[in-house]
Amino acid sequence: MHAWDQIGEQISTTIGSYFKIKDTRTISGGCINQTYCITNGAQRYFVKLNSPGRLAMFEAEAAGLVEIHQSHTVRVPLPVCYGHADHAAWLVLEYLEINTGARGKASDLGIQLAAMHRTAAKQFGWIRDNTIGQSPQINTASSDWIDFWKMHRLGYQLDLAKTNGFNGKLQKLGEHLLIDLDEFFSGVTPSPSLLHGDLWSGNYAYDEIGNPVLFDPAVYYGDREADIAMTELFGGFPADFYSAYRYDYPLDSGYNVRKVVYNLYHILNHLNLFGGSYCHQAEQMMDRLLAEIR
Repeated sequence: MHAWDQIGEQISTTIGSYFKIKDTRTISGGCINQTYCITNGAQRYFVKLNSPGRLAMFEAEAAGLVEIHQSHTVRVPLPVCYGHADHAAWLVLEYLEINTGARGKASDLGIQLAAMHRTAAKQFGWIRDNTIGQSPQINTASSDWIDFWKMHRLGYQLDLAKTNGFNGKLQKLGEHLLIDLDEFFSGVTPSPSLLHGDLWSGNYAYDEIGNPVLFDPAVYYGDREADIAMTELFGGFPADFYSAYRYDYPLDSGYNVRKVVYNLYHILNHLNLFGGSYCHQAEQMMDRLLAEIR
């Protein structure tokens, strides 16, 4: 049986009515998964496909979308089902008409993200591990944010970089940074806020009536500054987004330094995924951070 047949059967079981796929259309934009719009002529769904071994990644993504949805703050595409066959794993999501025009307001996204960040947990981390890109992201619960970031974010990526052959200066700087990491949190006590976790400009859009939509999350509970920091990493968000967010939920003055601590995690992840110039960029970031505390 072809995977599309099995996907159609699983959708039918999930929604409680017969769904036979009549057409599949490739959707561009994803760099990790194959993505499609499928339809029976009346209903449409968004489908992600990958190898069978990536099922856990889809399970975690579905759980993350539900976590954000249950915060009642920002719209996300709701998961329908996920599964796997001999040659593929899949995640079926609600199909949303994405507005490619300018009807959406960046200020709305700023306000809604601030509300999402007020969704709190008792500890940092999450109920399960997930992925950041294609890399494992460890979310073991911790009551100490600095230890969490040291062990499960920067330390994990530095260890992975060492395994991948990135030694020398990178590891030496990383060792010094981890020892002194608490220096960057003097006078602040981060709270466990619901985070998107991979909040760059490619992971938000607006629906057909202009409501903000978040997708492709790497959810966990952590310092909300980590989400805001990533919005600045790859091109940035519109100025109205930052104005609205800061007005509704002001940031501490130390954010301008700590955002480098947070974005270092993503640069190290890119180093481990893609290599190349990210090694030099990570070293520059660590040099800058260590200069702040020497």
